[in-house]
Amino acid sequence: MSADGTASLSADNPLADVSELPYRLPPLAEITLEHCREALLAGMAEERREVAAIVGSGEAPSFENTIVALERSGALLNRAWSVFGNLSSSVATPRLREIEREIAPLAAAHGDALRLDPALFARVDAVHAARHDAGLDAESLRLVERYHLDFVLAGARLDDDGRARLGELNQELSELSTTFGQNLQLATEAAAVRVEDAARLDGLSSEEIAAAERAAADRGVAGYLVTLVLPTGQPVLAKLRDRELRRRVFEASVSRASAGEHDNRPVAERIARLRAERARLLGFDTHADLVLADSTAGTTAAVDRMLGSMVAASVANAEAEAEVLREVAGRDGVELAAWDWAYYSERVRAERYAVDTAALRPYFELDRVLVDGVFRAAELLYGLRFTPCPDLAGYHPDVRVWEVRDADGAEVGLYLGDFFAREGKRGGAWMSSFVRQSRLLGTRPVVVVNLNVSRAPAGRPTLLTLDEVNTLFHEFGHALHGLSSSVTYPRFSGTAVPRDFVEFPSQVNEMWALWPEVLAHYARHVDTDEPLPASVVAAIDAAALWGEGFGTLEYLAATLLDQAWHRVTPGTEIGDPVAFEQAALEKAGVASVLVPPRYRTTYFQHVFAGGYSAGYYSYIWSEVLDADTVEWFKENGGLRRENGDVFRERLLAVGGSVDPLAAFRAVRGRDADPGPLLRRRGLAQS
Repeated sequence: MSADGTASLSADNPLADVSELPYRLPPLAEITLEHCREALLAGMAEERREVAAIVGSGEAPSFENTIVALERSGALLNRAWSVFGNLSSSVATPRLREIEREIAPLAAAHGDALRLDPALFARVDAVHAARHDAGLDAESLRLVERYHLDFVLAGARLDDDGRARLGELNQELSELSTTFGQNLQLATEAAAVRVEDAARLDGLSSEEIAAAERAAADRGVAGYLVTLVLPTGQPVLAKLRDRELRRRVFEASVSRASAGEHDNRPVAERIARLRAERARLLGFDTHADLVLADSTAGTTAAVDRMLGSMVAASVANAEAEAEVLREVAGRDGVELAAWDWAYYSERVRAERYAVDTAALRPYFELDRVLVDGVFRAAELLYGLRFTPCPDLAGYHPDVRVWEVRDADGAEVGLYLGDFFAREGKRGGAWMSSFVRQSRLLGTRPVVVVNLNVSRAPAGRPTLLTLDEVNTLFHEFGHALHGLSSSVTYPRFSGTAVPRDFVEFPSQVNEMWALWPEVLAHYARHVDTDEPLPASVVAAIDAAALWGEGFGTLEYLAATLLDQAWHRVTPGTEIGDPVAFEQAALEKAGVASVLVPPRYRTTYFQHVFAGGYSAGYYSYIWSEVLDADTVEWFKENGGLRRENGDVFRERLLAVGGSVDPLAAFRAVRGRDADPGPLLRRRGLAQS
């Protein structure tokens, strides 16, 4: 089979037809990797035929026969990608990686065959030229404009030679991004730190030690394995009393995928160079300029102004924190190093603010946080109700399914939760979709949230850290964006908004984690059912600014590193990628031995194997909107259904069907004020 129009699909392939399960949930328990491969290949061939029919139409181009027809095309391919994409992130196997490597270049060529088809663009261009005289409603008009921009930024205006070269670049970039992601996953698994004696794990809870023992057993090794999460900072560094083990874990983290068979250094450099060449081919100075042409920030200058305004204060705040930590570490005869920061920071938090984050875990049992916290906040604010669906199967036994309905009983969609870390699952946390809402297609949303929480021993409840609680609320904010979608066209559904806006609703949802009415309902001791003491809540609030210096600086360092890699030009001398990284951090004023970037080059999956290239700034750009919106909620009474209805109807529901900043203004009544963010991060004095 191939993607050239000759691929076929077996009649018994579960992806062949629209699922008959509720909300069109794919029959995940029946779908194999071979089904996915077959459906991906057949789906590309089918979409080529559908587009050929659009181009070959004898009718003059119109909104219906061109733009709407494109929105309807590719149904099989979309079904296949929705399943395979989720499997590749959550349950990767050697066979899946083989298929991924096979499909990646074919998918890139397929996308180019559509977006670089002169005849197809001519039809899109004709509809665009006549759009204001076509009697279109606002969402349809925006759809035409978005399609036209998509085609232009994809290279539709290039000549034959330019299109050929662009196709070559896109194909190689697709292969390299796949390689980067696979290298990182395998290198992260290989970098797990083996510990022979449980005594060296002093500081970890019994549940965490048991998880380390299970991780070792799962891989067939004796003792214990400290597995790694995606960012530089590993959660165990805040707890391990064994300084030598802290050093080993830290060094394993920062050296991932930087040598040996899974070395991502040459991969990252090649990706950056190819992206630079592609940007020039498309008429932009750099890849960052190309990315920002379709963003709310608009220009690299706007990003530079925002990031630059925060650097000096962030460095000063981090250094002030370091001085405190040096004093505390000195009591132990320790000269502070990067692998000591989290450990002594937790000690300061406990001494100064009476917050022992490890002691909080018994108050944050996973199911209670989810049902009595996350779901309850969504019900109070939006009227959403969640009912378990044990009869609906996920793609792994860990996955659970809930039906979501409105307060009046109206169907909304399905929510899937996949919360536990395991072999073959990439690090971090994310939300994605199996089905996107669309009135045109008659579909309701099916979304999934993934975390990487350590599973508790059999018979014991799974306990979360405060950071994991916030992460769950954050990712659920993305889920709410998908579940609340109410648009006609799938192009605009849910989280289909600019990259530097997509984090905004999810960051807003974090505010409810510590909202008194929500916290009191879910934060109860797992053994005694006693509520989290008010004094502890007050201490958490008092400690809110502690660690913001470190957190802001490590984030800015990663963001500015992303920008440096994507401001290179075809003629830029890069040399050794590690040296390039260090020079970039020094030039930006954020190089710190004690505070490394949140992601270093070789494990910066967001930008080299994800959708955030030149866009990692999006988190803090969105946080300006988020912090100002939190103020709006507080000014209007907080957790009130009236507030939720406004936020849902004017912002979450519209997805990408309106200008994102116009949606923000529809809620806030004005443009965003950066003041709340500066105060939140302790930068207001700068």
